[in-house]
Amino acid sequence: MAGDTFGTLFRFSTFGESHGPAIGCVIEGVPPGIPLAAEDLQRDLDRRKPGQSRHTTQRREADEAEILSGVYEGRTTGTPIGVLIRNTDQRSKDYSEIARRFRPGHADFTYMAKYGLRDPRGGGRSSARETAMRVAAGAVAKKVLTHILGESALVRAALVEMGGVAIDPTRWDWDQTGQNPFFSPDPGIVETWETLLDGVRKAGSSVGAIVQVEAEGIPAGLGEPVYDRLDADIAKALMSINAVKGVEIGAGFEAARLRGEQNADEMAPDGKGGVVFSSNNAGGVLGGISSGQTLVARMAVKPTSSLLIPRNSVDLEGNPVEVVTKGRHDPCVGIRAIPVAEAMLAVTLADHLLRFRGQCGFQGSIG
Repeated sequence: MAGDTFGTLFRFSTFGESHGPAIGCVIEGVPPGIPLAAEDLQRDLDRRKPGQSRHTTQRREADEAEILSGVYEGRTTGTPIGVLIRNTDQRSKDYSEIARRFRPGHADFTYMAKYGLRDPRGGGRSSARETAMRVAAGAVAKKVLTHILGESALVRAALVEMGGVAIDPTRWDWDQTGQNPFFSPDPGIVETWETLLDGVRKAGSSVGAIVQVEAEGIPAGLGEPVYDRLDADIAKALMSINAVKGVEIGAGFEAARLRGEQNADEMAPDGKGGVVFSSNNAGGVLGGISSGQTLVARMAVKPTSSLLIPRNSVDLEGNPVEVVTKGRHDPCVGIRAIPVAEAMLAVTLADHLLRFRGQCGFQGSIG
């Protein structure tokens, strides 16, 4: 079974290649009556699209979303929503020299091992171009969350480390993420990152990054023990993003360095029949079920594998070769991963929210 579909009740399937005529997705499980227009998708797509600053790939794609189905007179109908984005700025000739060579760090070799052939133009199906459709689906998922939970339901992400240089968390300001090209919550790091990335690009190299993604206004009760734990599904969702090599929830790996009494998030009554927590090392998930705290996850994005620095590899016949990847590439792909991380968290939460309502009905505390 091909792995092109994500989710259970709220689910979406994507199709298309980097240098094909278009990419698209089909989104299922969206309740009827939710206001939805192409502009709702475009806001997030514009944050992901290439060519917005000197710090990202200079491929020029408008990434204009067309809603083909599932919406009538501005509202969802409850039927599958089809979305299409046409590719307009492909330069397939940039990849002619590597058509018979495997690029180190890319999926060239593994796609050939699995299928016996591959599309060398920008990586074909393995290209991060596919993530535009995740962002489109994520925009719809956000509408589902706010439709059911209200405007307090908020999913957002920020770049917290790039090339080993981290932000100062004491200067965290969410409003700043929309004011700089790195989606940084710390305005004091922007100049340092600009200098770093200018040097990386000039050298023909790349750097990795860490993205933090959070969800607020999510009530307690989402998640399915034991194998569909909410944190497990969040980890899968984020790990499915191109170039992501690690995910942690809450304190993550730091929890292994804490004593038990430090890691346990103490609770106290809030005076309204609920609880308040003293900390959030659990990242908003206990036993695989949301606790009502802010959901916090981080993902590690590897350096872009497309380099102007020669790397050793092999060709289709197994001969040793040197590979230099020409074309237009991101010196730090983590920058454009911000809306993708938001999208994958949003679709996971929308799926679990609908599953909760289907399973618990009026007995549950949500909606």
